[in-house]
Amino acid sequence: MTTDEMIALCKRHTMYTWTRGDDVDPLPVDTAKGVYLYAPDGRRILDFNSQLMSVLIGHGHPRVIEAIKRQVEKLTYVYPGTATEVRARTAKLLAEIVPGDINTFFFTLGGAEANENAVRAARLFTGRRKILSRYRSYHGGTNLTMQLTGDPRRWANEPGTPGIIRVMDPVPYDYSFGDSDEERTENNLRYLEEIIQYEGPQTIAAMIIETVTGTNGILAPPKGYLEGLRALLTRHGILLICDEVMCGFGRTGKMFAFEHAGIVPDIVTLAKGLTSSYVPLGCMGVNDRIAAHFRKNVFWGGLTYNAHAVGLAAAEAAIRVIMDEGLVENARAMGAVMRREMDRLQEKHPSVREGRCIGLFGMIDLQKDTRGTRLAGYNGTHPAMARLARFFRDNGLFTFVRWGSFMCNPPLCITEEQLLEGFDIIDRGLKLTDDVVES
Repeated sequence: MTTDEMIALCKRHTMYTWTRGDDVDPLPVDTAKGVYLYAPDGRRILDFNSQLMSVLIGHGHPRVIEAIKRQVEKLTYVYPGTATEVRARTAKLLAEIVPGDINTFFFTLGGAEANENAVRAARLFTGRRKILSRYRSYHGGTNLTMQLTGDPRRWANEPGTPGIIRVMDPVPYDYSFGDSDEERTENNLRYLEEIIQYEGPQTIAAMIIETVTGTNGILAPPKGYLEGLRALLTRHGILLICDEVMCGFGRTGKMFAFEHAGIVPDIVTLAKGLTSSYVPLGCMGVNDRIAAHFRKNVFWGGLTYNAHAVGLAAAEAAIRVIMDEGLVENARAMGAVMRREMDRLQEKHPSVREGRCIGLFGMIDLQKDTRGTRLAGYNGTHPAMARLARFFRDNGLFTFVRWGSFMCNPPLCITEEQLLEGFDIIDRGLKLTDDVVES
């Protein structure tokens, strides 16, 4: 099959996400290895976004591939009511590495299902119905998780499930809770407590947050926020759900992002890096108190592919690779290099508004004037962004360009040389956005 035939058939017979079919310009990929994708013509492309921020260990790792092969040869699928060795091993491994008393896991096929079941568990456990979520969030593409999501992808999916109360983040898009971390934390938590009082704390089951906001900004929480949020919710008997689908498994320089604040949520949701997306798998982890409840009470949830053996084999191997190859530590070390490069680009290019990163979780915002006006506003675009995205693609860099920003989320196995290769392409491409900056 030629590249053109492959593209034409994919466009004719498959649907793509978050876009009109006629607008799709799919990237042709034949194979991938390490931090690189390879087009059918052999062209090499640096994967600067780990695909969907998910291929943490890099592409084609032999240990994970061998683990999948062994499991396929032994046992591919049995119904969820069975006990399997790989289910036992992987759950035990997760109980060992997830901090605190989160020791019990419900396996799904991805992050959206994990978040669905986290809400279900919170409602069943507390007997309450309302869920707090934040506007600068993304929690999945199902009916329920779309309503948990704050960003504009939610609009076309409304109305959805009732009982979702959305609030502003401590760092809203175009509003300030203060100039310092201390001010932002204090003011946002005061605002949040007022919302809780308006809604009735006795009616709220849980609050779900991306521990570090992902797609909508790569926003690490201000100092003291997670600790204050944990205390506030606990005071009102409201569960804390940390969505670590994107920021978990070392992305931020800690195995789990909530470790930066020294807190433990009541429920954590995981996917993406759980298997490094080699095969689909997600999970919800609950603390011992919630787990004890569901040993005595029915958990009214189920999935055909719950605890799928092949997915679990991939997860066990991928987690071992992260641990054995020091990828959490490498994310922390390369995060310092990324920070240095972002600072260099901001000093050099008038179109760079701000670069943010925590570990290898990064984003660069662009501006159209020296006053800091965003190059593209909320849910907006600008012709220069389309030109920048094309430059990246034509020069062998894969990443996401969205609104007036682009992402910097390479696999955690990236070397300094490879990281600098990516920033060199970015450096050259930013001339396109510099050209539209108004004096």
